[in-house]
Amino acid sequence: MSQPIQIIIAIFFPPVAVFLKNGIGKDLIINIVLTILGYIPGIIHALWLILKK
Repeated sequence: MSQPIQIIIAIFFPPVAVFLKNGIGKDLIINIVLTILGYIPGIIHALWLILKK
């Protein structure tokens, strides 16, 4: 999947973007918790994971 599409998904559905990038694991759980606690931290975490690798 191309990076611009992943970024768009990360903005609207952060856990889905993390799942598509890394699968099920600790990053997905962290992102779900961050998204529940505050939508913006979930977006930042998802974008960080997408742009990091």
